[in-house]
Parts: sequence; C-alpha cells; structure tokens
Amino acid sequence: MRCYLTVCLILFTCVLSCAANLEVLKNQEEASRNLGEIYLRQKNYTLALREFLKAEKLYDNDPFLQNDLGLVYLAKDRLDLAIDHFNKALDIKPDYAPARNNLGTAYMSKKDWDTAIACFKELTGNLLYATPHYPLSNLGWAYYNKKKYGLAEKYYKEALKIQPKFIVALIGLGRTYMAVGKSADAIEVFERTVKYFPATAEVYFDLAGAYKLSHDYNKALNAYNKVVDLVPETPLADKAAKEAGKMKNLLFY
Repeated sequence: MRCYLTVCLILFTCVLSCAANLEVLKNQEEASRNLGEIYLRQKNYTLALREFLKAEKLYDNDPFLQNDLGLVYLAKDRLDLAIDHFNKALDIKPDYAPARNNLGTAYMSKKDWDTAIACFKELTGNLLYATPHYPLSNLGWAYYNKKKYGLAEKYYKEALKIQPKFIVALIGLGRTYMAVGKSADAIEVFERTVKYFPATAEVYFDLAGAYKLSHDYNKALNAYNKVVDLVPETPLADKAAKEAGKMKNLLFY
C-alpha cells in the first residue's frame, strides 16, 4: 500500500511539473507573439516572422499565432504558406472568424475567386462576427473580378448598410458602377467618398475616371490634379499627371 501511494505521489508530481513547464512555454510563446505583432503593425515583416517562428517552436497550438504567421506570409506574398497557417488556426479553433476571412483573402490573392467566395460566405451567416462588413466587401471584390457585377453591387451595398463609411466597399461599389457604365452612380459614390476621406488620393483618381466616363473633362482634370497635389512624386501622381495631360488635350481640341 505504501509503495502504491509513493508511485501515485510521483505520478502526480510529474503531472504538476509537466503542467507548470507547459504554462512557462505558453507564456514565453505569448511574449514572442506579442512582440511579433508589434513588428507586424509596423510592417517590419522580417522581424515579425522571426518572432513568430520563435514562438511556434515554443508552443504551436495557438490559433492566434498561426493566424499571425498566415498574415506575415501573406504580406510577403508567400500565399501557399499563408493558406497553410490560416488552416492550422482554423483546425485549432474552427470558429475563429478572422482567420477564415484571412484565408479567403489569401485565396483572392491567388485569384482563386470561387474558393475565396466559399470562405467569405461561411462568415456572412455568423451573427457573432464583429466586423461582417469585411467578408461582405470581400465577396463584392471577388464577384467584381468574376465580372458578376450584379452580385458585386449587392454585397458592397450590404457591407455599406453595416458600415456606411467603409472605404473599401465605397471604392468597390463605385468601380462596379463604372464597369457597367453607370457613370452618374459612380460619381455619386466617389463624391460621397471624398467627403469622408478628403486626403485619400486613390479616391480622387477613381472620381476622375468617373468624370471622364461621363465626358465631364473639366472636373476630371481637376480631380487628377488633386491626386498630384496630395501624393506628389509617386507612381499614382505620375499616372494622374499623364491622364491630366489627356484631359487638357480633349478640352482644347
């Protein structure tokens, strides 16, 4: 009996020791993950990856870490690795909605629109997801690229019902209207968007395109010039300057 109790005590001590060691590893992993997330927010992807890989060696059964690894690989355009880690995050935590949205984003980067759509549709019915306008807008972008403009418009509008000032959905909706030749609708959306985001050059560039589509070359010229004023000496400014030159030729032709 005494021998049996001794064995039980030894086993119990081992269990406690293992649990304590695991807790130490988890804490170390979390510290490296937190540092990696700081680097990730700073867009220092190489240092972020170094910290995340260090964390993974300590404890890999962390869905947040696997999602972070997916994000850094996505930023580095290593799409297959990103998909692998987003799937690992979902294997650990199947209801982890941000990882599923990120998985869909990775498939969009591969131009695998149908697989991306399947990912995003799983999220649209999730009533607990805090930011449903993200997958809805992503669905709009996927359908836009499939040239299914009616569905693109539908999902962009659904996203904007939830978050009326969501710039991604606003730009996407405006571009969808342009794709089907609805210049007046596109202008309305882009003019609304520049009121919300008056310092965003990309929106002025799209607005200029909508004015051009409606043959309002004076307004197009002004919008292209606004791009140059906002982001001088950038590729977008160079592109806008070339378009502005074309508008001048049309005005004085």
